[in-house]
Formats: sequence, C-alpha cells, structure tokens
Amino acid sequence: MAFSLTWLPEVLMNAGLKVAESPGWQDRGHGDMGEVKGILCHHTATPGKNSGNMPTLKTLINGRPDLSGPLSQLGLGRDGTYYIIAAGKCNHAGGGKWQGIATGNSNFIGIEAENTGGRDDTPWPTIQVDAYHRGVAAILKHIGKGAEFCAGHKEYALPPGRKSDPDFDMNAFRSSVSDILNGVAPAPELIPVAAPPTADRPARATLRRGINNNPELVKIVQTKLGLNADGSFGPKTEAAIRAFQSQHGVVPDGIVGPKTWLMIDP
Repeated sequence: MAFSLTWLPEVLMNAGLKVAESPGWQDRGHGDMGEVKGILCHHTATPGKNSGNMPTLKTLINGRPDLSGPLSQLGLGRDGTYYIIAAGKCNHAGGGKWQGIATGNSNFIGIEAENTGGRDDTPWPTIQVDAYHRGVAAILKHIGKGAEFCAGHKEYALPPGRKSDPDFDMNAFRSSVSDILNGVAPAPELIPVAAPPTADRPARATLRRGINNNPELVKIVQTKLGLNADGSFGPKTEAAIRAFQSQHGVVPDGIVGPKTWLMIDP
C-alpha cells in the first residue's frame, strides 16, 4: 500500500524542478509518516566528486550496514534533479530537536544532496543550490510552513556538534527560501514544453521520465540511442539520455528538451 507522501513529485515538478522517480518509491518506508512539519537538509558526505550525478542513490534506498534504508525521502543530484526515494518514514534524523520537534523521522522530510562535504566539492553547483532552495520552498508552501521550519541536520542533531551537514550557512539558505515563498526571488528558468520545429521536422514535445510521454517520440529517442524502441520512458532510457548529454557537454538531466532534441534529431 502506498504511503502518504505521494504528492512529492507533483509539488516539485509544479515548481519547475527536474524529478526522477526510483522504482517502488510509493511503497517504500519504515511505516508511514506522521504530520509533516518541516524539512531536514543534509549532504551525503560520500567521497568521489567525479563519480556521477547521484552516486549515493542506491545507498539512500537500501541503507548502510549500520542503518537500514530508506535513508531519506529525496535525493538531490548535482544537476538539480530530485530523486524520489520514499513516500514513507526514513532513517535520516537521529536524535535532535528543531522548533520544539524531537521526532525528526516522523515529522521531517529528509533531503540528501549529493556533495562530499569537502573542499573538493566547494562551491556547490549553482544549479543544485538553486534547486535546493526551490524544492524546499515548494514543500514548505505545500504543508503551510515558513522557512523557519527548514533546518540543517547540524542544527537539529543533539548533542550539538554531532553532525556537520550540510556545509553551508543555513541562515542564508533560509533567507533564499523565504524570498521564494514571499515571491521576491527571480522566477526559475523553466524547460520549454516543446522544441520548436525546424525545416526538416515538426515541433517535438519535451520528454521526461514520470509523465505521460508520446510513445512515438520516445521511440525516436530510443532508436537514436541504440535502445530497444518500446516507447516507454523508463530508467534505462533516462540513463542513456544522461550519458548522451554528458558526452555532448550539456547538463545531464535526463530530460529531452529543445537542446537535447537538436542533438538527437536535428
């Protein structure tokens, strides 16, 4: 049976953010959440800045030897993509308190952003930081809370100093989130819904995993990338698109928008 946070993808996509759903996320969790009262921000602290966009995804889903997964509801890749991991309760908070709330796993959504936490991964990619701000703001707006209900794990965790993530200034982070909630932040640059027509082909709708795509357009992409052309935009198709985008020097977001269409089907 699906857990209660099935609204996460829609809320994030409506904010103009990139979303990738991990298989089975709707039924994943250590039981259901209680009332969602806020958000805890983390960074993964996993070594290997050059090891990919979200190399800790499997760990966040399956857990570690000392802690069973899922370890957060959301993962945030370096390219600003939100990976939906679980709709239920996750082991991400541990002991602590924020805004008088000490039941972190039951009442806070956890976001694990891909970053080593070291000097090799500083500064964070601008596109990832912007997505962090906008994703947090979108969730807080949905649950009717202000920016003060977003905390860094390092602020929540007790005893003080037990955690150091995320490695950025949370007061500045909350200020940016507040600007978005108050409508004074610049509007996000949204991906166009279609690539314009060229002399050789009609307009092409933007394709992304997790929405109702045109199967014939998906087949064109799959054929160009050497995949089985079944018309279904699943994880293998998304992975192939990301690899193709990386090879061509564009943000590997797994979305076939105007720039990617021009490279795949000029």
